[in-house]
Amino acid sequence: MRTISEIIIHCSATPEGKPFTIADIDQWHRQRGFRCIGYHFVIYLDGSVHAGRPIAESGAHCQGHNAHSIGICYVGGLDSLGQPKDTRTPAQKTSLVKLVNQLKNEYPNAKVHGHNEYANKACPCFDVQEEFHKTRKT
Repeated sequence: MRTISEIIIHCSATPEGKPFTIADIDQWHRQRGFRCIGYHFVIYLDGSVHAGRPIAESGAHCQGHNAHSIGICYVGGLDSLGQPKDTRTPAQKTSLVKLVNQLKNEYPNAKVHGHNEYANKACPCFDVQEEFHKTRKT
């Protein structure tokens, strides 16, 4: 098993309220040359959590951090004009907290980060450090 030291949160950079699936994201990633979906988990608009790439495999979601991280993506992240926005539904917020807490129990030394902490992107379109201050290790 890989050593997991980070949990990195992403958005799919898709319009608010528009549903997308693991299959959609897998197709986008394959079109970009990935072997398969780069995220380990995707949270749909209804809050359901879907497994992507197996945790035992390195992800393809955050350059320089894939070997030791788990990537979580929520569907959304853009407003109707295509601008970055925290579009998480209440169900997505609840599921994200639950999933992060579950992963922190399994990997207690893992720190929680937003993709924007490592790349010049708005993703995941909210302040992960502010929201997960109780979840991260300092």
